[in-house]
Parts: sequence; structure tokens; C-alpha cells
Amino acid sequence: MTKYKRVTGMRDVLFDDQPYWRFILAKIQETTDLFGYQRLDTPLLEQASLFVRGVGEGTDIVEKEMYIFEDRDGDQLALRPEFTASIMRAYVENGLHTLPMPLRLWTTGPLFRHERPQAGRYRQHSQFDIEVIGEQDPAVDVEVISVAWRLFTSLGFYGLRLYINSTGCPVCKPAYIQTLVNYFSAFADRLPPDDKMRLQKNPLRILDSKEPATQALLENAPRITDHLCADCASHFAKLKAYLEAIGRPYVVDYRIVRGLDYYTKTVFEIKADGLGSQDTICGGGRYDGLIEELGGRPTPGIGFGSGIERYVIALRHLGVEPPPEPLPKATVSYLGELAKLAALKLVETLHDEHIGALFTPGDRSLKAQLKTANRINAVFAVIVGEDEVQAGQATIRDLSQSEQTVVDLADVPAWLKEKLE
Repeated sequence: MTKYKRVTGMRDVLFDDQPYWRFILAKIQETTDLFGYQRLDTPLLEQASLFVRGVGEGTDIVEKEMYIFEDRDGDQLALRPEFTASIMRAYVENGLHTLPMPLRLWTTGPLFRHERPQAGRYRQHSQFDIEVIGEQDPAVDVEVISVAWRLFTSLGFYGLRLYINSTGCPVCKPAYIQTLVNYFSAFADRLPPDDKMRLQKNPLRILDSKEPATQALLENAPRITDHLCADCASHFAKLKAYLEAIGRPYVVDYRIVRGLDYYTKTVFEIKADGLGSQDTICGGGRYDGLIEELGGRPTPGIGFGSGIERYVIALRHLGVEPPPEPLPKATVSYLGELAKLAALKLVETLHDEHIGALFTPGDRSLKAQLKTANRINAVFAVIVGEDEVQAGQATIRDLSQSEQTVVDLADVPAWLKEKLE
């Protein structure tokens, strides 16, 4: 027989991880509710050209990582590799510009990138994503950072550190990029092949190179904060002032540029202690020209994305225990076919009353059924035998006290509800 396996870079989220996912998604919902964000979901499939145009032709996502295919209609489609371009497409297509601004949006869901699988990074991975559309005020940049900061604090991360930079705008960025190219071109013979390619296709990416030879050259490389136009310089100065006003410590890191073409002005990353070299848990920035690039009217925006699988690994590493899954607190066991029918009816009634209850199928012995109750840490086991059915009663066993109580079948829901509350 053929033995099927997971596709490379994909993973199954099994039972041990599910409490973490439940905990994380609940904290995301709490945090977005606190800040007044609304959920928006986009399709997994988009036109491939959306990401080529929005993310940029010279980026790793477009050149190396996107899953692109031609469908039966001959259209070039892509599995969604990132959220921002997809959400901006939805914003333009659905006429969301008519809504009051700024528009605060969030989403979660799977993204797909054909990259080398490693711990916390899969070819299908899930992200939490925030977008604020329609406001240039750097106070919004601070708000977006605060959403991430508050979420990570509530999850149990510690030693949070904020790193910020400005990546300029179409007015000042081109001249800076040329200055950067001129600087590194003088050392072309010392650059590794990958960085030579970056210098030709996407020069800003050379700033986050991990190559030792390039890192040595970065010490004296020109910094974009020294080449900002008046508007970008003012925006960056206000961002720092607002962060200081709310007591949020930060470090200006001129090497943060983010890997996508659409970023302008503010870019940032958040790191946490206790996670070793994989300590970056969030990255984002401003994309004031993206909506116009995708066919909308000029509209500013800012957001961030953060991988949920990384959260799970980090929380395990930090020893953070999520609340256990809320398994049923009662089981219904039976002895005999007549009792089985009564037990099935009773379970339905308990569920109607929103009382978690588990029925054990298969006509197992009472001992086996009670083992199931112990396995899920149930509080009570309701036992129905044929004599009890004839008498219209059930026996309820308190599994922690090993005590039993006889209760009328009709009164079992009210009895359990009172005891469990």
C-alpha cells in the first residue's frame, strides 16, 4: 500500500499544541477588541501579479518563495504568501475607503512560502496580522507597536525590546539607495555572491545580510536616517517623541529595512529575552504608497505580521503553560441496550443545557467507561442501568470523592449544573 506523508514544510498541529493555539488566539481576540480592531479575512488564492506588483519583483518572496500555478482557466494564481497586499486588494476592491478613517483591521490565517523549513518556520505557516489604513500620524505607528507589545506581554513573553528605523519614502529613498550602492560597489571584490546579487536587485536587503564579510563593511555603511527628506525626518522625530511620551523604550537600528518593496518611513521589530538567536517575534512598518500602487487612491497605512507557530515554540521554551482544553466535566455510562437508549437521550438533554458531557459508544464494560471518565478528568460519571431506567433514576458518581448519589433522570441536568457551578 502507498504510505502517504506530509508535504515537505507542512505540519500537523496535534493535541499537545492545541491548548497553545487556543490560548494564543484568545489573547489575540482580547487585544484587538481592546484597541477596537475589526477582523477581515481574505482568500488563500490571489492573482500572482498582486504580489509581484505589491511586494516587489526583486524580493525573495516573489523570486524564490511564492507558490504560483496556472489554473484550469489559464489564470496565473498564487497561494497567499503574505497578508498586506491581499488586504489592500480587498480594501480597494470593496470600496472600504468610504468608511471612517483610520480603518483598523486584523486577521489570522495560513500563508505559503517555499523556503527552507526550520524550527518555527514552515512552508505553510500561520500569522497574526494588523493593518491600520488611512492615517499618516506617527501616533498610529505607536498604536500598532502597542498592540504587539500588549499581546506579547499578555502571552507571557518577557524582556521585550523594540527596534525602530525609518526607511524613507520615494522622495529620499532612491538617493540613499544609490549612496548605498556606491559604498558597497567599492568593496565588490569582498562581497559574497548572494550580496552581490542583492546589491543589483534589492540593495536595501544588503543591510540585513548575515554574511560575516558583509557585516564587517556595514559598520561604516551610510545610514538612511542621515539621508531622510524633511517630511520623513519629521515623522521619525515625532515617532521617537511619542514612544518616549508613553514610556516605551526603543533602540534605533539603521539595519532594519524589512524585506518588501512597499515599506516607507517607519519600520520596526520586537524581540524577547529567553529565545536564543530566534528572538525576533514581530516585524512591520508603514506602506504609504501600496494602495495607490494597487489601483486605489493615495492612502497611507501601517501594519505588522507575526508567526503563530513561533509563539507556540517560544511559549514552550519559556515554560508558559496555557489553560487546559475545556473537556467535558461529566460522562454518561450505561449497562444494557435499554439503558443505552436512555443514556443517549440524557446526553442530548445535557448538551441542550450547555453541560459538557461525553457518551462512550461501543457497549464497553462499565469499568472501561469509567476509565474514559478518569482519562478526561471528568468530575462526575452518570451511570444508567436497566433497573434505573425502569425506576426513572440515574446514579451519579463523584469521581474525586468516590461518593454516589441517586437522582431522578429528569433532575440530572439541574443537579449537574448546580454542582459544576
